[in-house]
Amino acid sequence: MFNLNFTICRLQNVPSFDVTSKDIVNGRLSDIKFMSGDFGIEGGQDISPEVSWTGTPSDTKSFVVTLYDPDAPTGSGFWHWAVYNILATVNKLPQDAGNKDNSKLPSKAIQLPNDARTKKYIGAAPPKGHGVHHYFLTVWALNVETVAIPEDSTPAFLGFTMFGHVLARGVLNFEVEVK
Repeated sequence: MFNLNFTICRLQNVPSFDVTSKDIVNGRLSDIKFMSGDFGIEGGQDISPEVSWTGTPSDTKSFVVTLYDPDAPTGSGFWHWAVYNILATVNKLPQDAGNKDNSKLPSKAIQLPNDARTKKYIGAAPPKGHGVHHYFLTVWALNVETVAIPEDSTPAFLGFTMFGHVLARGVLNFEVEVK
């Protein structure tokens, strides 16, 4: 399995915690519905997987959840999903929390536009024949209650803004290939 080297990415070295999902099994999505129908995957429904986390630092004040594909043929990867200002009392997001109407997000959580500039989860959709893409579903524990950025910011700007506030992170990896 691909191993993202955080030193190369220049992310700070912080403790880790456990991130799990009943919808991601053995490094694979459990159902095609989590892939992107918007990007042409037949059977894809752009439904975000359930995600939960444990073992976070006791001084956590909020969480951020992101989904990133560094293998997208863009020169900068592709941000599929970003949710920030998740209260510290929350330890999971239900399946389809990334829907367009935000009806399943926890109170006060904000969903940013992804790299397709839609405020929702966009499922995996590697171009046919492009090879294996590696996805990183990351939960970030922060030492601030809110990240004060505009609600139309990019996930990359969110990452830049929260950089000095990360206490710990947990990563759940999965792979997708469309042949």
